[in-house]
Amino acid sequence: MSAALDEFKVAILLATIDNLETPHHLTAAIASAAGATSQRLVIVLFSRLFDPPRNDGQGGTAQTTGVSRTGSWDEVQRLLTFVYVQATKVAQDMGKVLIDIDVLLKGPTESLPETLGETTEVSFRVEGDDITAPLPGSISSLRQIVLPPTEAVSSRLSAAPVLSGHDSYPPFYPVVALGGTFDHLHAGHKILLSMAAWICSEKVIVGVTGDDLLKKKSNRHVLEDLQTRFARTRAFLTLFRSELQYDLVAINDVYGPTGWDPNIQALVVSKETLPGAMSIDKERASKSLPSLRTFVIDVISSSSEKLDHEDAEMLKQTKMSSTFIREWIAKNQGAITDVRSSIP
Repeated sequence: MSAALDEFKVAILLATIDNLETPHHLTAAIASAAGATSQRLVIVLFSRLFDPPRNDGQGGTAQTTGVSRTGSWDEVQRLLTFVYVQATKVAQDMGKVLIDIDVLLKGPTESLPETLGETTEVSFRVEGDDITAPLPGSISSLRQIVLPPTEAVSSRLSAAPVLSGHDSYPPFYPVVALGGTFDHLHAGHKILLSMAAWICSEKVIVGVTGDDLLKKKSNRHVLEDLQTRFARTRAFLTLFRSELQYDLVAINDVYGPTGWDPNIQALVVSKETLPGAMSIDKERASKSLPSLRTFVIDVISSSSEKLDHEDAEMLKQTKMSSTFIREWIAKNQGAITDVRSSIP
């Protein structure tokens, strides 16, 4: 990290990308921003490819100039994983385990909330990058620090993306569901939540594991209570895509609403919880409900074949788990406070 950079509590990094290839040209900028931020870093990636679905005027939604949300599934989860891992690894290496990192994907006409800039101290930009998206006054008036791109790949390609996702699926689904514990919300959780919101056009249903099922968790004394997990999960989703409806429900079994709600069309799971999706399908079949289209997050596994070798190696060194965070808090209890609890 450059010696010229001060340390800031809350910062934002704004960057434009032209395609869905892994943005290695942003590696240095992400590392510098993460290294210079102590409490919260918001990374906003702008692209015409992120143009959201719009109301079609007939009570439904229509795809716009952006890519198909389901067709770009593999590319977008790989993109999010790369950015989160780059920032999280730098922060963890500096002992900033509780830093709050958010990655947002915005179309060129989408605006950021005014409140986002009210608690932010500095705006990081990338040299040569022209941000054309509308920025609220609270962000455009911030002190700006321009960071150099990674030299080896400083020139970005502008070719149309070659998508390898679910091309035969609808571009998005009205109602999407997912579940998890979401304790001490971290990068792995945020990738899962982001991808559910990414392919959704109306409502995301989030099943959050109830307190009664977590009694055997390690370091349970520092595990967040249900209401805290609800609040942090909703806050992140609202920041990622404010136009969607979010229903958060406590779950005490593997099914939650997916076992009985006929309005859910798609389910997002991690590679590790894929067997649960199979159980849900059997439960729905027993009630004569249609099966769910299952989307799997598999790039947060260091064995994923969808990551470049160097990116996979960095992922192996990055600890994205609530268990690790609770262990770290337990060891450092009395010497630290959770900085995220003080950030609006």
